[in-house]
Amino acid sequence: MAMPITESPVASARLLIITFLTTLIFHCSVADIAAGSSTSEEAPHRRFEYKYSFKGPHLSQTDGSIPFWIHTGNAIPSADQVRITPSLRSQRGSVWTKNKVSFENWEAEVTFRVSGRGRMGADGLAVWFTSAQGLDGPVYGAADQWNGVGIFFDSFDNDGKKNNPAILVVGNNGKLVYDHQNDGSTQALGTCLRDFRNKPYPVRAKITYYRKTLTVMINNGFTPDREDYEFCTKVDNMIIPSDGFFGISAATGGLADDHDVLSFLLFRLTEPGQQPIPKEEKDKYQEEFQNFQQELDKKKEEFQKEHPDVQGEPIEDLYESVNDREIRQVFEGQNRIHLEIKQLNRQLAMILDEQRRYVSVITDEVAKRGTNAESGQLDSAGQQLGSIVATQQEVLRNLDELKNSFHESLRQIGSVQHQGNPVGMGTYETVQHFNDIKEHLHTVKRDVEHLVQRHEVPRGASHAFLLIHCSFCNLCCRPVSPVLLSQQEAAAKKFF
Repeated sequence: MAMPITESPVASARLLIITFLTTLIFHCSVADIAAGSSTSEEAPHRRFEYKYSFKGPHLSQTDGSIPFWIHTGNAIPSADQVRITPSLRSQRGSVWTKNKVSFENWEAEVTFRVSGRGRMGADGLAVWFTSAQGLDGPVYGAADQWNGVGIFFDSFDNDGKKNNPAILVVGNNGKLVYDHQNDGSTQALGTCLRDFRNKPYPVRAKITYYRKTLTVMINNGFTPDREDYEFCTKVDNMIIPSDGFFGISAATGGLADDHDVLSFLLFRLTEPGQQPIPKEEKDKYQEEFQNFQQELDKKKEEFQKEHPDVQGEPIEDLYESVNDREIRQVFEGQNRIHLEIKQLNRQLAMILDEQRRYVSVITDEVAKRGTNAESGQLDSAGQQLGSIVATQQEVLRNLDELKNSFHESLRQIGSVQHQGNPVGMGTYETVQHFNDIKEHLHTVKRDVEHLVQRHEVPRGASHAFLLIHCSFCNLCCRPVSPVLLSQQEAAAKKFF
C-alpha cells in the first residue's frame, strides 16, 4: 500500500544547513578571489632544516647550550624555551645560528611570548637574517648597521604617535643607522599594527622569502590553531645576502617584558619544477617503503589466519546514523558561523587600525598649522582638518561599539558550543541562547548598515555580514523539535 510522502523536520533542517554551508563556502571563495589569491600556482617544496632550528622539549643541554646555536647577553635557555630577556630594566640578549645559511629561498616559523605586568612594554623583539652575527648592540639587543633584514616586533611608542605595538620590516646594506626616535617608521619597507603582548596563546610569525619577495604572516595568539595565520605585510623585489646567519634578539629599557621564544623552525623552499631530494635518495626511500609495505601485508595475512573468528565481525561506529549526521551538521553549521563572525571581527580590527593611523596623521597636521597660524585665528584649511578629525573620531567610536557587539556574539556562540548542553539545560534554555545571539546580530546589522550609509565601512564587509546574518537567523528561527534537542544533548560529548 502506498504511503503519502511528507517533508519531515529532520529533512527540512538538513536542507537548511546544506544551503547555509553552501552560501558560506561560496562567500569564502569569492573573498579569496577578490584578495588576489592564486590557486593555480603550485606551492614550493618545504624541507625542514634541523641544524638551523630549535624547539622544546629538551631544548638546552646540561651545560646550558643550545645545539647548533649560540646565545649571548642576558639570554637564558631552558628545557622548553629561550628567555631572550627577563622582565628587568636595561636587559639585552640574543641567539644566533653557529653556521651560515646559504638557501636561495626559505621560510621561518617563530613561536614566542611577550608578557609583562604593565599596560605598556619595552622595547621589543627582532628576528634577523644578516651576513654577520650581531651578537650585541642597540637595535633590540643586536648590532646596528647590519647587512640583511630585520623583522621588528616593537612594543614601545618612542615617537608618541600611538601606533604601537607594531611589526616592521627594515632592510640595511651595512651603512644605515636605525632611527630609534621614530620607531623606524622612516626606514620601514613594510609594517602592520598588531598587539602581540599578553596573549592567551603563544604568538606565531611565519616569515617567507621566496622569489625575491619577503612575506610576514601572523597568528595573533587568540587561538590554539597553529595554521590560523593572517597577512601582515609583504615586500617585493627585496635583495638580501645570499648567505648569512639567523638570529633572534630582544631588549628592555625603562619598561620591561619577558621575551620568550618557544621555537624557531627553518624550512628550505625549492621551486616546484626542481627535485627537492636527489634521485638516488628518493629511489632508496621508495624501495624501503615498498619493502615495509610488503612486510605489513604479510603480517596482516598471518594475523587473519591465526584469528579466523575476528573476520566478518561488524566494526562499531564505522557508519554514522541519520540522527548522528543531523546533529553533526548542526554543530558544523554553528562552527562556520563562529568562524565567519571571527573573520569579520578581524576585518573590523584592521579598519580600526587604519582609522587610528589617519587620526594620528591629521592631528599632527592640525598641530603644525595651529603653530603657524596667527593668534586667535585659523585658516579655512585648518577648520576643515578639525572637522575631519572630529568625523574620524566619531567613526572610531562607532567601530569600537560594533567590535564590542561582535565580541559579545562570539562569546555567546562559544558558550553554546563549549557547554555542549550540560545536565539541566533543556529546550527553553537552548532556544533562549539562540534568541540572545540573534538579538546581538540584529544590533550589529543595524550598526553596519548605518556605517555603510555614511560611507565609513566598505560595502563588501556589509555584504559578508548580511550573508551570515540571514543564514543564522533562518537557523535560529526555525522550530526545533524536542526530539532533535534531546538527540543533540545525547551526542554533544561525541563531537565536542
